[in-house]
Order: sequence, then structure tokens, then C-alpha cells
Amino acid sequence: MIKLVVVKESKLYPYLRLKLEGKSKNNIKTLLKNKSIYVNGKVVTNYDYPLKNGDTIEINPQNRNQLKIIYEDENIIVIDKPPKLLTISNKKEKENTLYRRVSDYLKKDKTKVFIIHRLDFDTSGIIIFAKNQKVQKLYQDNWNNIAKIREYTAVVEGKTKEKGHIESYLKETKTLLVYSSKNKDGLFSVTDYERLKYNDKYSLLKIHIKTGRRNQIRCHMKDIGHPIVGDFKYGSKNNPLNRFALHANAIEVIDPLTDKKMTFKSTIPSEFIDLLK
Repeated sequence: MIKLVVVKESKLYPYLRLKLEGKSKNNIKTLLKNKSIYVNGKVVTNYDYPLKNGDTIEINPQNRNQLKIIYEDENIIVIDKPPKLLTISNKKEKENTLYRRVSDYLKKDKTKVFIIHRLDFDTSGIIIFAKNQKVQKLYQDNWNNIAKIREYTAVVEGKTKEKGHIESYLKETKTLLVYSSKNKDGLFSVTDYERLKYNDKYSLLKIHIKTGRRNQIRCHMKDIGHPIVGDFKYGSKNNPLNRFALHANAIEVIDPLTDKKMTFKSTIPSEFIDLLK
């Protein structure tokens, strides 16, 4: 995979012509036509797409379309999601999603894919998909009891307490901003954290959630005055990694069909650790 970080504003095509030595005009046009160019994680095919300082360009469709499969059986498939990728489509992006990649992978077995839970665009880590609607319903209808352990790793701004327990009732604004209600009339949410390392800027946290609400961790970290690094929506002031510093690194579930305990793990991104050096 080729990765470029833009340091000067330009149009996409002339920028690629300048940076991709050895690539002809036709090579670059083919990359654009085949949807092989990604800017900040999004497919771009427009030759005149305006690039801004700090934009990230990635080139290599084969590597991007490969899935990092943690586990697979006849009922579920567990994926290690990269950052800068939607779990499912939204109004702006229909094609470049984890759901589509898993769907394409399962087509070889004539199997469909069904959402059980999600991660935000900038959040990486473990996601479980079902292979049929029956299994999807079994997981979704009792998710908070089936998912016994949901562990995340985050880098937050500032020095936190050694340990913390956060409870609140979460609500959403019309713009989908999640906040803790003072009237206790939202969805009850529980987050626990333990500080693993810290320096003069950041704290590395191990986080466990007892409830899986939308943007729960992001909101709760803002509530205690330590927003997740890179999460501007919830109060972060800087973005050194060009992504949220939030990773779903472990999940333990009870298989609703067999009652068997299954544990899945993902490696903590090395760039998280580097921020604490």
C-alpha cells in the first residue's frame, strides 16, 4: 500500500502525477477509474478533487479490500476493523464500508451478512457480524447480556484518575450529539476505566462498558474532562494520529445457540503506545 500525506494544497490528479514516480498518465487514470484511490478513507474518482494540507491518500485496492478475520464459523464472522471505515453505509458513502467488504467476501459461499453491532468511522477493533437473520436477532435481542466483556483501549487528553466509574443517562440532539441528561430521562449507561500509562499530555486507558450506547465512551470521556484524542466532536483539541485514539480490543460473548463462551482479541494499535513515550 502506498500512503501519502498532503503538505500543500493541490488537485488530486496533478498531485499524483508529481508524487507517483514511474506511474504513467494512464496508470493513474486507471487507479481513479477502478476506485483505487482513497482520500481520508473515502474513495475518490474525481481528477480535480481538491486536496488540503494534512489529507491522507492511500493507494492499493488489493490490500484495502482484504479483511482481517479474527474468527469465522457457520453463524458469525468476527472482523478486526481498521480506522477510517464506516461499519455500514450512510447518506454520503454507500460503497466503501466494512459491511460491503464482508458481504463481498461471503459471496463466495453464497452467504449474506447481517449487522449485530457497530463501531464509529474512526474507531478500530472487533466487530461481530451474523450470517443469517435468526442469529442476528438472537444476538441483538439480548446483546447486553450476551456481551459479557467489552474492552476498549483509548488515549485521552490529560492525566486521569487511576480508576473511574461513570454512570449517566444518555440522550441525543437532532444533530446526533450524545450528551448526559441532568433529568435522568435518557438511556442508562455505565463505563469503567483504568489508567495504564500517562505522560504530561495523555493517559492510556483500559475501558469496560456495561452498556453499549451510541457514542457512550466518547461522551463519558468528555464528561470527566478527558476527551478521546482526535475526537473533536466531543471536545478534543488535537489530532496527532489523524483518527480517534479508540480501539475495541477484546470482547467476550456467550453464543446464544450453544451457551459456549467465546473470547476475541485484537492488538492495541502501536501508535497509541507511541503517544505515551
